[in-house]
Amino acid sequence: MRKYEVIFIIKPAEEDSINATVAKYENLINTNGGNVDKIDRWGKRRLAYEVKDHSEGVYVLIYFTAEPKAVFELERVMKISDDILRHMVIKEDE
Repeated sequence: MRKYEVIFIIKPAEEDSINATVAKYENLINTNGGNVDKIDRWGKRRLAYEVKDHSEGVYVLIYFTAEPKAVFELERVMKISDDILRHMVIKEDE
C-alpha cells in the first residue's frame, strides 16, 4: 500500500451538501481497500480564474493509504462527478 494525497475543489453549496460530497469520496477510498489518514478542509476560497462558471470553491485535502487500483477508481469517479471543479492525486515520497 502506498501513501497518497488528493486535493479537490467542490462547487460552493450548503454545508450539508459539501459534507455529503466529502463523505462520498472517503467511503469510496475505504470500500476500495484504502484507509483515510486525515481530512483537511481548507474552506471556501476565491479561484484565480473561473472554472465551470464558478469564481469560488471549497478546497478539501485528503491524505490516504491505498493500492493503485483504488486511486484509479477515485480519479474515474471524480472526473465524471458534477460537484467537483478540479482534482489532483499525488503519490507521497517514501
